[in-house]
Amino acid sequence: MSTEPEPASKDTTDAVDAGPETPGTAEVSAPDTPDAAEPDAAEPDAAEPDAAEPDAPAESAAGSGDGGEAAAQVSEGEAELAAQRVERERIERRKAGKQGPIDAGGKLSGTAADLLAAVRAVESGEKPAAAVFGAPEPARRPAPEPVRRPRPAHPEPAATPAGPVGPAPETVRSVRDVLAEGGAPESLAPQTAALLGEGAEEALRADPWQLLRVAGVRPEQADGFARALLGAQCGPDDERRGRAITVWLLEQAALAGHTALELPRLTATLAQRGVPDPDAAVQGALAEGEALAFQDALDEPGARPERAAGGAAGGTDGAGAEGESAEGEGEERPVRVLIGLERYALAEESLADGLSRLVNSPPKQDGSAADWEQAAASAQGSAAELIRAVAGHGLVLHTGGEASLAEPAALLRAAHALGLRAWAAAPGPLGRDRFAALLGDPSSESPSPGPGQAAPAPATAPAAVTVTGLLTGAEGPGRDADGALDLDLLVVLDAPQLDVEAGALLAESLPDGARLVLTGDPAVLWSVGPGRVFADLLAARLCPQVASRRPDPGPLGELVSGIGIGELGQVEAPGKEVVIVPVRDAGEAVHRTVQLVADSVPRAIGVPAEETQVITPGHGGAAGTRVLNAALKERLNPGPGRFGGFDPGDRVVHTPAPGRVLPGRVVGADADGLHLSCAGETVVVPQDRVEGSVRHGWALTAHQALGGRWPAVVVVLPGDAVPALSRPWIYTAFGRAARHLSVVHGVEQALPRAVSEIPAKPRTTRLPVLLTPQVPATD
Repeated sequence: MSTEPEPASKDTTDAVDAGPETPGTAEVSAPDTPDAAEPDAAEPDAAEPDAAEPDAPAESAAGSGDGGEAAAQVSEGEAELAAQRVERERIERRKAGKQGPIDAGGKLSGTAADLLAAVRAVESGEKPAAAVFGAPEPARRPAPEPVRRPRPAHPEPAATPAGPVGPAPETVRSVRDVLAEGGAPESLAPQTAALLGEGAEEALRADPWQLLRVAGVRPEQADGFARALLGAQCGPDDERRGRAITVWLLEQAALAGHTALELPRLTATLAQRGVPDPDAAVQGALAEGEALAFQDALDEPGARPERAAGGAAGGTDGAGAEGESAEGEGEERPVRVLIGLERYALAEESLADGLSRLVNSPPKQDGSAADWEQAAASAQGSAAELIRAVAGHGLVLHTGGEASLAEPAALLRAAHALGLRAWAAAPGPLGRDRFAALLGDPSSESPSPGPGQAAPAPATAPAAVTVTGLLTGAEGPGRDADGALDLDLLVVLDAPQLDVEAGALLAESLPDGARLVLTGDPAVLWSVGPGRVFADLLAARLCPQVASRRPDPGPLGELVSGIGIGELGQVEAPGKEVVIVPVRDAGEAVHRTVQLVADSVPRAIGVPAEETQVITPGHGGAAGTRVLNAALKERLNPGPGRFGGFDPGDRVVHTPAPGRVLPGRVVGADADGLHLSCAGETVVVPQDRVEGSVRHGWALTAHQALGGRWPAVVVVLPGDAVPALSRPWIYTAFGRAARHLSVVHGVEQALPRAVSEIPAKPRTTRLPVLLTPQVPATD
């Protein structure tokens, strides 16, 4: 069947460059509607803050009602976020308790030296010099010698809140009064009170631009609120405005996947946002501790880093240090000046610490070398390579498509047979359940037990969990007496979905001597959250990498493999594995999609509607998830929508926290809330959270579908989808189909053009620089 495309399109989800440069349009005095900042973790490449229908993990700005006035029960999402806060606080205390600062930077000059002085001034509580951001281009300096940090203390088990966590009712009431006075929607009160705490009213009156901290509120709207409260005192040059917009831009950049922004890019965007003195705005944010500044040497991976004057902690002093210092006397290396939020800077540093510990520490000796070799000899091809790599290394990367999952499954069985406490963790329940089925399939590849080794009993076989469940203790082995995860080997599936915060929590939670394997397909969409952990690690080449040689089978495997290398060709599909359905407009796209799901695919392919998934680029538009889900509900499960638009039997996705998607079905509703069945578990969503965290799930975005595979998939490409299309998006969407793929195609030549010419949008991260000291030096 030919996959050559037919008609043209556009969409808002991946349309903009992954950064906050493009100003948006909105009403000045009213924050965005819930549609403008929904909590679904969908398309981070589209996380442009001003897009009309963002498909990004931001919370709804105006949909929570008076939830803060009643004592709500602790939800799963709140428990998860609280656990992460506890872990981050622990890491922050550990960082703060480290021994004295590194004596570095003595040979810097110009802007680089001024920046270093400014950072140190901020750390000491002083105001940085105004000259810090005077020059347009960053200076150059010798690369400092990175420091090997000591092994962090084992994390303590995350505590789950024991009672209501919402703001006090009186705080919500006082915030509601201020919002009404400033012309802002009163429905923002619970969110604002939760963010600003007990003194929220006073904080808003003292600095109305604090409203920008609420998800979905934009600078134009915060300006209108500030004008209403401050009157003549409000002006575009107000330093409070400059600081707030600086932080807001960094938060929007994080939604687009960046962990920091380069200084020239940030100041240029501030100017676009009407900030008269961008340099002063950045300086103010640094002085108040709302952002951090970094200067990173732009060293090539594998190059031996220079020592900064004075030496770095790590051991060399005396003549050796002087010799190295003199050697680099005449050399200057380029640097880039980055500005970022503390939470992501802390996460990246903690992640680099944890990975460095794994790389530089020998793994625990579980089983003899002969036992490991025997296990490898019993496996086949790339699985044997993977087992041998894991035998001698603490960190291993494994890449491949869907068929390659048999190799980590073989590794887990081999490790379990050797007596290791081996676990697999996936970012979401879709990936967990898919891999658990593979582990339980006796026909999938598994090394034979050696002499004297009995096959593991099914009840104690290696198991798959979710990353969130593993970290919170809801799933998996739990933690040992030191607070580390009680395991010897952890295989993280769908590793491209890991953002820096989840990666840091995992790395910091592993015990000494543990082995970590990150496995995934590098061609799929990157994580919803900031960072590109798996891609950065692959590029750094600091540990063994095993590339699977196991191809995905059949016409679908051939099609998706071609897309991965930038080619959209023709594939022979005698069993109707691939069908192209050309359409002229969005209305026809919706009609044909419903027809395919409800009639054509069940009749011609034998896959029922319950096992068919629709994937489209965004939530908005004439053929986005909202419109498609409404049409599919009317055909497949019609009803009055008695509870917030939902009826029993509706297919849904639940987002308990930004970036987390749980597919399920509506079971019923009562005074406690909407009852869902998600991944075999009963979930009750309180009434005030239904609108912001539950949506129909017959149609998903590609990011929501990551980790899952369905017997049949219908990918809808309406005429307005062109800006959303990229090679990773198409690869991800098409790759969700196991037996049959229908493409409702209205984008003409934009489809092959996206496959051949539009790669993943770049993300600015610091992880490669932080990992550079661990990369073996080249002569």
